[in-house]
Amino acid sequence: MITESYFSDLKVTLDKLSMEDIQKVIEALHEARMNGRKVFIMGNGGSASTASHFVCDLGKNTRMQGLPNFKVIGLADNMAIFSALANDEGYASVFSQQLASLVEAEDVVIGISASGKSPNVLNAITLARLAGAKTIGLSGFDGGQLISMVDISVHVPSSCIEHVEDIHLMLEHLITKALKEQLYAVPVQVNEEVAR
Repeated sequence: MITESYFSDLKVTLDKLSMEDIQKVIEALHEARMNGRKVFIMGNGGSASTASHFVCDLGKNTRMQGLPNFKVIGLADNMAIFSALANDEGYASVFSQQLASLVEAEDVVIGISASGKSPNVLNAITLARLAGAKTIGLSGFDGGQLISMVDISVHVPSSCIEHVEDIHLMLEHLITKALKEQLYAVPVQVNEEVAR
């Protein structure tokens, strides 16, 4: 039955994920938060939905009194600027041209692409790297170009688009929960200027 095979195949894929790479993402985001760096997240289609969900969860669900909040920005969320860039400069520029005005060294840029081949995501990652930002990629299938372009890659080794998108959403929830719990479990050094 399709229902049984869907879940059994999903479990097999989950078991293949790199816990080490996921932990690196958690650490990179925690460091960005504590040092007042910006976090940018982007994706297309279902990945745009995951990116927006990630922005919401980081921005709201990780808050703690006395600590800096995440400065998190969704690059797929402003339809006016998104469509203006797509119409006037081409769809491949919709993320990179938003980043060009905002990204700085040591910021974090997260690209979500099931195929790892989305030109607008790849162009933005290239720009982010040139700016000195830390780059993170969430991909599926064979990882495409994204898997080798980023500082931290979390690859979902599946050719089932539904599984890839399911797991990307699970990963953003896991990462958000880990970031929230880390604040209770581990003493942190707060940059006082950032916390003000």
